[in-house]
Amino acid sequence: MDPIERLIREKLMRDAQAKTRRHFIKDCAAGLGGLALGSIFLGCDPLRQKIEKQKITFSERDLNPLATLPPPYTPKVRSVIYLHMAGSPSQLEMFDYKPVLHTLNNQECPESLLQGKKFAFIKGTPRLLGPQAKFSQEGESGNWVSNYLPHFKKVIDEVAFLKAVHTDQFNHGPAQLFMHTGSPRLGRPSIGAWATYGLGSENQNLPGFVVLTSGGNTPDAGKSVWGSGFLPSVYQGVQCRSEGDPVLYIEDPKGLSRDLKKSTIEAINKINKEEYTKYADPEILARINQYEMAYRMQIAVPEVMNIENEPENIKEMYGVEPGKESFANNCLLARKLVEDGVRFVQLFDWGWDSHGTDHSTAVDLGLRNKCREIDRPITALLLDLKQRGLLDETLVVWGGEFGRTPMQENRGNKEMGFKGRDHHGDAFTMWMAGGGVKKGACYGKTDDIGFLGIEGQVSVHDVHATILHLLGFNHEEFTFEFQGRNFRLTDVEGVVIKDILA
Repeated sequence: MDPIERLIREKLMRDAQAKTRRHFIKDCAAGLGGLALGSIFLGCDPLRQKIEKQKITFSERDLNPLATLPPPYTPKVRSVIYLHMAGSPSQLEMFDYKPVLHTLNNQECPESLLQGKKFAFIKGTPRLLGPQAKFSQEGESGNWVSNYLPHFKKVIDEVAFLKAVHTDQFNHGPAQLFMHTGSPRLGRPSIGAWATYGLGSENQNLPGFVVLTSGGNTPDAGKSVWGSGFLPSVYQGVQCRSEGDPVLYIEDPKGLSRDLKKSTIEAINKINKEEYTKYADPEILARINQYEMAYRMQIAVPEVMNIENEPENIKEMYGVEPGKESFANNCLLARKLVEDGVRFVQLFDWGWDSHGTDHSTAVDLGLRNKCREIDRPITALLLDLKQRGLLDETLVVWGGEFGRTPMQENRGNKEMGFKGRDHHGDAFTMWMAGGGVKKGACYGKTDDIGFLGIEGQVSVHDVHATILHLLGFNHEEFTFEFQGRNFRLTDVEGVVIKDILA
């Protein structure tokens, strides 16, 4: 159907719904109870007065929910790049060196470590599995890193490690939700949505929160990990692609000119503003902004998402593959996005579930290959941000949703054909780098086999509190009222991890 004809039909249908007896009677039948309740609840007039007031004026925040806002406190950074390794990498092959575990390799796990513990697949008595990588102390900090990450050694002094992070979730979906929304259940806003709700965006032609995925799949928890929950939907992450068009339907259909598109959006938003004055539904305001953002994105997104115009030495440094979906491409895009004022950039790389069920999930084979995919791009990202003066105002966060066990997985209490590790939430490694973070820091310590944190344990809520602190928020004061209660990202917990702050 021709676009013009479709618009005409939509207008005729809207007129019919507003004027015909059939629709009038249908709406009345469904709405008599609402009319009765309205006469009761609006009789005292406070809500009616609020709605009448909103009919008259629109604040800048109403008409532009992504308008830039100053944080309540002095921020250390203006943007965040969060690198999530979906499936959870093994800290015991990357950053948490355990020579004692090497000497205990293939010995039966003590029963005392198994009592009262929940595992996703381990049954019976598994055997301990020593580190499958070789470790060395690098940089002036002397922090440990494995030979799986040869490039990362160059930037290890830029990073602050958290060696004893813990979570109470041991399945991927709930753990990913918890890591990004502060709750293992659906319905809460993601940390990127909170950031854009609180700060807006510095570039009104781009979304404040952009999501890039690689590895062939989206996270197990789905798109809820970058959703807006009970916040207005304008704050949810906008997923872009490094392969093909960066955003689906970025181009107008044939026959629809730019001027006609603008006139159409203006007409639609005029109706939306009239609807808002009637119902005061914040989602109507979000819809207005999304129409206008989509119009502006058609010009801005193709330019910022184009890595072909980067110098050859930069493309080589990242190891990009133009035209393909890759983690390297996404790291370069993340730098371009924060450089252009995007507030929060979230990278999800799928394929880190190292159970040892086959070659690709073995900690001595598949994990090494996955590390090779991220090692060079992450190193390039930190170096590139630093050489452009952006690292001081950008926070880079790396981690998975939990860690891996020091025991070898024995799915179904049977010996596996490949070396793998089960899910483990009691102790795993994350790191941060950039503005406000103490360079070369290492906070927290696990026991001799990497099973439990024994010093400097931090929770997921603590990680969230620290990110918000660096953005200029007190996590206990940063709230949103929903269903009669003030909610916050950190729920009723969370402490800022001051030991890694500069």
